[in-house]
Amino acid sequence: MEQSPQIGDRITEKSGPPDENTVRDWMGPKRFVQWAELRNWIETYYPAVFAPDWLYGGKKRGWSLRYKKSKAFCTLLPEYRQFSVLVVLGRAERDKFEERRYGWRSQLVKLYDEATTYPDGKWLTAAISSAADRRDVTELLTMKRPPPPRS
Repeated sequence: MEQSPQIGDRITEKSGPPDENTVRDWMGPKRFVQWAELRNWIETYYPAVFAPDWLYGGKKRGWSLRYKKSKAFCTLLPEYRQFSVLVVLGRAERDKFEERRYGWRSQLVKLYDEATTYPDGKWLTAAISSAADRRDVTELLTMKRPPPPRS
């Protein structure tokens, strides 16, 4: 007997990357709106910079959508009835974060303080359930890599 998905479970069907309908059904319509808004923001502010790439992390981690050029920008994690974004902050980005520590929302600072620091950086996973959460992530991403000048 197959177990029903639990909140936060990942899409683990390994036959191929999920399509938009699968992602929408898995996350639910409210979270999918946040997903689509963040993807649109990346396309608008970083046109033709990133080619999103679906990665399969195995049965435990499932599918994720990575934005990367030479360095990772962010990874979108479609989860059951949730949506999270992973941002890895290297030394320079952590210094920038600390300079602005009191300008960030308290929820983001708490997340930052609790995130594990690995040799390649601090791995911050932020759940996105509102426009304010999404704004935190877009500000973090803008700090990490300023958008190219618009023509």
